[in-house]
Amino acid sequence: MNSQTVVTDTLALSARAGVDDRPAYRWVILLMAWAGFLISMAVRLIWTNISGIAAPSFGLSVAELGAFVTAFYAGYVISQALTGLMSDYIGPRLMLTLALIPLGVFTFVFGNTTTMTGAVVLQILMGLTAGADLAAGIKLIISWFTLHDRGRAMGLFMTATSLGVVATNFVVPRLLTIMSWSSIYHVSGIAISIFGVLCYLVVRDNPGGVANKPIGWSDALHLVANKQWLFVALAGFGGVWGTWGFAIWASALMTRGLHFSPVLAGAVVGTFGIVALVGKPAIGLLSDWLGGKKKVLVMVDLLAFAALLLVTGKLTTQTEIWIVAPLLGLAAFMYSPLQNAMAAEAGGKASGSGAGLSAAIGSIGTAIVPMVIGVAYQATQSFEVAFAILAAGPFLGGLCMLAVHDLKPESR
Repeated sequence: MNSQTVVTDTLALSARAGVDDRPAYRWVILLMAWAGFLISMAVRLIWTNISGIAAPSFGLSVAELGAFVTAFYAGYVISQALTGLMSDYIGPRLMLTLALIPLGVFTFVFGNTTTMTGAVVLQILMGLTAGADLAAGIKLIISWFTLHDRGRAMGLFMTATSLGVVATNFVVPRLLTIMSWSSIYHVSGIAISIFGVLCYLVVRDNPGGVANKPIGWSDALHLVANKQWLFVALAGFGGVWGTWGFAIWASALMTRGLHFSPVLAGAVVGTFGIVALVGKPAIGLLSDWLGGKKKVLVMVDLLAFAALLLVTGKLTTQTEIWIVAPLLGLAAFMYSPLQNAMAAEAGGKASGSGAGLSAAIGSIGTAIVPMVIGVAYQATQSFEVAFAILAAGPFLGGLCMLAVHDLKPESR
């Protein structure tokens, strides 16, 4: 008898005895979902730390190796949409397992490849598997947490992205002092696959211990005609436009437009990311305290984010930047846990599809905004114009929230 059977049988006995296992076990589920999301975030960031050292292995320049990042995200965007649908069809437990084990295998094999073609193919495959964790994790949270406590769960879950950036940039450079870049991929691949097996043994689709009823593809495709979901997804697109547009371009804009040193600009952007570790759980707790309300919080945050971006575009001194940076960092990320939860909730039974397709739309914004800001700044040489374009995203996203509503109490 395997451990999964033991867990399921225990739950069945508890259910017959009138015991609700949700309060205790839901935190285990959240931990597993969070860890899986953290792993997928870390995998996509390993390359940014080792590309310079790995370049000679492929006989290419560091600049040319940037193609690997593009290849990874090409797979990642496709994955977010498809694995959201698959999380509904086969359940989030199997989706996590079937994504993490192959991700570990592809990560391990990448440590052995020495050709550009092989490396690009593997990066695409790694992106296709790494994109599964978000939708599967959100579906688990929707299943295990009620509207009364879902906000804090989503807030904690979404810290995986911010912590992944901090942890990878801290750990990987230190590992490079004791092992080769290929060994880092080997060790990471083995660890990821082992965690995938652990997900299969520990994770359950819902508190009842019964497998989710498969959702038909037609049910998931009805999302595109769902006004609630559509406007929530567009709000997410607007938020991501501002968040990652700033994260990608802020350092360059400050060094060019305000003549800051690269060290100072980097410190400002670092502050922007660190405060997100506080902001995401905080807005989740506030949502729970308000009885599960999300609409107003997301709308206010997005509009505040837009206003702060406009203000940042007018700043000229280091003191002013340091005052605004923490506030900007909070506003830039606080909307994301609640917006992701609303996208999943709007999907109803197809919550994985709602989360995955919304994330895929947001990823399109991430891909477009760097080019738009680059062209605008090159044409105008204006720090203020660049930030006004960034602000347009969250501003329009905030307006989109006017067309949506919170779930009614009986839906909790």
